[in-house]
Amino acid sequence: MQDPRFAAAHEVLRHHHAAGRLAGVSTLVFDGSEVVDSLCLGHADREAGTPLRPDHIHRAFSNTKLFTAVMTLMLVQEGRLALDAPVHAWITGFANTRVLRPGAPTLQDTEPRSADITLRHLLTHTAGFSHGVFDPGTLLFDAYRAEGLRLPDKDMAHIAGRLPQLPLGFQPGTAWQYSMAPDVLARVMEVATGLPFAQLLQQRLLGPLGLHDTAYVLQPAQQPRLAALYVGDVADPRAPGLQRLDSVPWREAHLTRVPREGGASGLATTQADMLALLTSLRPGRGGPLNDALLAELLRDQLPPALCVNFPFTGVRPTLGFSLAGAVTRGPSDLQPNTPVGEVQWGGLAGTHWALVPATGQALVLMTQRHMGFWNPFWFEWKAAVYAALGLSCR
Repeated sequence: MQDPRFAAAHEVLRHHHAAGRLAGVSTLVFDGSEVVDSLCLGHADREAGTPLRPDHIHRAFSNTKLFTAVMTLMLVQEGRLALDAPVHAWITGFANTRVLRPGAPTLQDTEPRSADITLRHLLTHTAGFSHGVFDPGTLLFDAYRAEGLRLPDKDMAHIAGRLPQLPLGFQPGTAWQYSMAPDVLARVMEVATGLPFAQLLQQRLLGPLGLHDTAYVLQPAQQPRLAALYVGDVADPRAPGLQRLDSVPWREAHLTRVPREGGASGLATTQADMLALLTSLRPGRGGPLNDALLAELLRDQLPPALCVNFPFTGVRPTLGFSLAGAVTRGPSDLQPNTPVGEVQWGGLAGTHWALVPATGQALVLMTQRHMGFWNPFWFEWKAAVYAALGLSCR
């Protein structure tokens, strides 16, 4: 019997599904001690008529970054890395990277860096890199595309070899821009440990936590559980209608191995594995990080003058950024009742997570709608869940 407190949260997702915006969606709500609500509705594959199950595997896209951040801090904990060490200690090419002048008309119009790029800059997206997705029309967007930095045949060594030869978009630490920086982190960890990043993740994080359905490439027995990916109206997330995508992020993604197994994206995972990782990130639980590093992972790292700033959301002063995701600073139109200090993030295909460090609540939402990051369904569902839990923005 479902808890009636969450009826409104369920109705939010039933509405978006019925309106044709989501093929299927599943959720988990953890109240700090146990799962108190779950929902699973719709289809994993509409064309085949396959109902969505809680154990279906989803393309994580940018939710890969949470795994990368935890793995980074595990190596910091061991003394192999340091958050404020220069990246060029591991990738020497970054010692000579320059910065575009404000308003530069060409990639050659640059100035020297005023500070080294550090691992902290990489984790907080303040290093000056681009993502090659959210800034079309800019010099760096065009340069990243010309270099093919997001293609599946480019491994982390190649990316970390080419990025130092391109300028940064701004001086390190002076602005926030979502970026490919976690891919550079993955290469730093490869150099520091001598292991491919995917192998490092498996040996040190995924295996020990029992996250058996999280991987870059699925085993044959897992592949039937990979949910189909759909795309909605990119310009209007409230418009009905979905079309199937079978070649995103590339053909046979997660089914056959490619060189690109990076820190910024690429994992596939389940709601159970996401919740297991989130619930391990609580103090005193014997998880992968000690309490001091957990606090460092989840606190707002940005000065008050900097904040999350996407072209499709605009400047968001109420959203700072931790080493793992956005941090709520106060109420906003996006998040009217989200607790201050909540950390949350999502992936391009609509998978999302949230963690309230002060009280231990964790939320997981899994769906496969391309360009589904921070679409209305996430914020509306989250607001209804926090209302059901009796939490508020304080």
